[in-house]
Amino acid sequence: MFVRLRLLVAALALAAAPAFAAPDRITVGMVLEPPNLDPTAGAAAAIREVTYANIFEGLTRFGPDGSVNPGLARSWDISDDGLTYTFHLQPGVTFHDGTPMTAADVVFTLDRARAPDSTNAQKQLFAKIASVEALDDTTVRVTLTAADGAFLFNMAWGDAVILSPVSAATNATSPVGTGPFRFVRWVQGDRVELERFEGYWGSKPALARATFRFIPDPTAAFAAMMAGDVDAFPNFPAPETLDQFRADPRFSVIVGSTEGETILAMNHRHPALADLRVRRAIAHAIDRQEIIDGAMFGLGTPIGSHFAPHHPAYIDLTGMSAHDPAMAAALLAEAGAEGLSLRLALPPPTYARRGGEIVAAQLARVGIRTEITNLEWAQWLEQVFRGHDFDLTIVSHTEPMDIGIYARPDYYFGYDSAGYRAIIEELSVTADPEARTALMQAAQRKIAEDQVNAFLFQLAKAGVANAKIEGLWENAPVPANDLTAVRWRD
Repeated sequence: MFVRLRLLVAALALAAAPAFAAPDRITVGMVLEPPNLDPTAGAAAAIREVTYANIFEGLTRFGPDGSVNPGLARSWDISDDGLTYTFHLQPGVTFHDGTPMTAADVVFTLDRARAPDSTNAQKQLFAKIASVEALDDTTVRVTLTAADGAFLFNMAWGDAVILSPVSAATNATSPVGTGPFRFVRWVQGDRVELERFEGYWGSKPALARATFRFIPDPTAAFAAMMAGDVDAFPNFPAPETLDQFRADPRFSVIVGSTEGETILAMNHRHPALADLRVRRAIAHAIDRQEIIDGAMFGLGTPIGSHFAPHHPAYIDLTGMSAHDPAMAAALLAEAGAEGLSLRLALPPPTYARRGGEIVAAQLARVGIRTEITNLEWAQWLEQVFRGHDFDLTIVSHTEPMDIGIYARPDYYFGYDSAGYRAIIEELSVTADPEARTALMQAAQRKIAEDQVNAFLFQLAKAGVANAKIEGLWENAPVPANDLTAVRWRD
C-alpha cells in the first residue's frame, strides 16, 4: 500500500510539472552583412535576407514556391484593359512604431519609388505607374500607362515594401515596417536582432526572437553550426562539409534551387570587351562543370543565358558557348586581342572567390591574363555595381525573373541593344501566357547570341539547420530568410 501510494504521488507530481516548452528563439547564420536595412534603398540581397516578410511587407508577397500571394493587400480588382488595379488593404495594420498603416502610406511609398530622384535599386518596377490614389483608408487605385502582366509580381519584390513617411528616412539603420518581427538592434560586424511584434495584424509567428549572425568565413560557419552557436544557416558557405552534416542526426541538410544566375559579368565599356569576338572567346574558354565541381562541390546547374532552369520558359543554350579553348584562342586572334590582360573583381561569397580562381586559370589557358582583386561587399557595390570600375566580375543575380536588367544600358555591365529593349518592352505589355513564353525565350536567345556575359551556373540553395527546426524555405524564389512559419518541433 505504501509503495502504491508513493507511485501515485510521483505520478501526480509528474502530471503537475510543466511540460518542457519548445524553444522560441533562433539564431540564423548569413555569409554577408547587409550594407543597410532599407530594401528600398539598396541592391544587396543580404538586406532582403534579413528584412523580407520579417520586418517589411508589400502589397503582395512571394510564397516559398514562388507564387504571388496577398500581402498588405488582401485582394485586388483589375480593369478589363489591364490599366487599373484597385487594392483592398488589410484592416487594422500598424507600423512597429504604432502608426496606423493606411492607403496614404501606399501612395507615399509608390510615389517615392518612382520619383525622379528615387534611390530604389529596382526603379524600373514602378516605371509604368501613371498615378496612385487613396480612395479611402483601405482602398488604393493604381493606374498604369500601359498594361503590365508582371505588375502584381513586381509588387512582391523586396524593393516594393510599404513604408511610413514618418520613418522612411531612418530605415537604413532603424527599420520600421508592418511585419511580424520588429527591429531591436544592429551590432555592426556581428548581428541583427529582431523580436516578435505583438501588434502584428496577421498570424503571430511561433518565434519570439530572432538573431541574424554574419559569418563570412566558411570554416567559422562550420564551427558555429557544430557548436550550436547557430541554429540554421540557410545559405551555407562550405558545401564541402555537407556530407558531414548529413551523417549527423542533429542536423538536416536542405538543398533547393534559387533565382541566382551566377555570371562572369563583362564591362562592355572596356574597348576589348565591346568586341563580340572577345566576349565569345571568354565564354568558350570557360568550363562550367569544372567551376561547379571545384567551387561548389557539384551543386549548381549549368546555364547558357540569364534564366533559371526551373522556369517553364527556360531553354538550354549552353551549347552556344560550349567549352572550346581552341575556338577561344582563334577568336582572340581574329580580334587582335592576343595577350589581353583584364581585372577580375571578386566579392566575398564562396562561389565568387573559389570560382574566380578557377576562371582565372581557364582564361590563362587561352592567353588571357587576369589580375584578381578581392573586394568586400560594400566595396563591390560602390566600385563595380555603382562605379562601373571593373573589367570582369563574378556575381549571382538572385532577383526573380530579372532578365529585364539587360534592357538597361546604364546597368553595371553596360549592354546597349535596341533590339533587346524592344523584346522586353513587348513582354511588359503582353499578358497571354504563350506569347510571354515566346518573348522570354527570344530574350534568352538574344543575350546568348550577343554573349553579353559568360553565363556560368544557377546557384543552388544548400542550407544546414538543427533537425528540430521546421518551416525554413527549401527554395529561394526571392532572397529571403522568411521566419513567419519557422518553429521548433517539440
